[in-house]
Amino acid sequence: MRSVQDHLSLVAASVVAPKPVQVAISEAQGLLCAEEVVTTEPLPGFDQVAVDGYAVRAVDVALAGTPAPAEMADVDAGDLEVTRPDDSDDLVVHLPVVGEVVAGSRTPIRLQPGQAVRVSTGAPTPTLADAVVPLRWTDGGAQRVMIGHGVDSGDYVRRIGDDVVPGDIAVREGTVIGPAQVGLLAAVGRARVLVHPRPRVAVITVGDELVDIDRVPGPGQVFDVNSYALAAAARDAGADVHRVGVAVRDKDRLREVVEAQLIRSEIVVLCGSVGGQASQEVAEALADLGDMEIGRIAMHPGSVQGFGLLGRDEIPTFWLPANPVSALVTFEVMVRPLIRIALGKRQPRRRTVTARTIGPIASVAGRTGYLRGQLMRDERSGEYLVQVIGESPTGTSHLLAELADANCLIVVDEDVEELETGDRVEVMFLAQRG
Repeated sequence: MRSVQDHLSLVAASVVAPKPVQVAISEAQGLLCAEEVVTTEPLPGFDQVAVDGYAVRAVDVALAGTPAPAEMADVDAGDLEVTRPDDSDDLVVHLPVVGEVVAGSRTPIRLQPGQAVRVSTGAPTPTLADAVVPLRWTDGGAQRVMIGHGVDSGDYVRRIGDDVVPGDIAVREGTVIGPAQVGLLAAVGRARVLVHPRPRVAVITVGDELVDIDRVPGPGQVFDVNSYALAAAARDAGADVHRVGVAVRDKDRLREVVEAQLIRSEIVVLCGSVGGQASQEVAEALADLGDMEIGRIAMHPGSVQGFGLLGRDEIPTFWLPANPVSALVTFEVMVRPLIRIALGKRQPRRRTVTARTIGPIASVAGRTGYLRGQLMRDERSGEYLVQVIGESPTGTSHLLAELADANCLIVVDEDVEELETGDRVEVMFLAQRG
């Protein structure tokens, strides 16, 4: 019986990562950048107004908002008009408004000493203006403006290259492209970017007893649950998924279905009965495509499973148990990490924490347990607490509804048969809900 870690190492070594491709930045979100995006133009490309207000020379409004002297005659304002309103002890500077510049304006305006220009956010800063007085510090005048607060040179102006200058790296190789990266790519004029694409995963269920959910099951037949559940799990992991659906056990037809998917996929997931004669039939059907090894892995549920490198390109191909809970748990432990590695993720496994048990948990001797659990947190101490889900203390019931209630997998070491209340155990987060 192979250990979980040994099998994971075998699986990880087989990763087939798709070659980087150029995609539109609108399609790049969530993918790993495969190039160093170097800027060729400054951002912003011109001195840009940061707030609605008035563009001025800072020296012309230096007295605004300063305490007024006892005698206004003592104010050294030069040619500027400076007053003290009756209800204020501070000085106010009056400037003529000689124009207006809005965002997108292409007509340059040159500011003269002692003047102001009405400006809006994103507009080019008028020539000779070195600051912007926010609208809230003025009376909003159209012909003349009263300014009650001074500004320093550079205030409320985005200078050329404040964000990036030519030669700066806008997005680094290996960065996950999120909303901010998409925005930055657009800001530097990149319409397309080189990324590691999502690995293509094909999901096939095998069994003469299976029917799709748009049909009525006959005697001895059941709905195909696994192709939908596993396709959703692969999609959740970040893959580009093709749900093939049900394939019958006929050797020739099964081989044809699998071979067709090997050409178009980086990972193929088969799901069906893995025990006895059924697994032998599958191995024989796929023998011309490669060696599908079906054996026991020291884990539960899902101890019997298959893995092989099939087709000319040696595509990693998994054979998962037919039981929906075992199939999903096995996918979580074995297949999901391979998808994350193919995506270029540095941490392919789910986040894990240590939690304290709030009830006894039993496990199978000699196998690593991946038991469905409910993870919670103590509001006072912040400590993680976990309990197994289901009537069985091993949490190994076949009930899919119980897996739907789980928000974690409790990982029990292979040399542990029982955990007591209050023991500490490793817990693997599942997808967040809500």
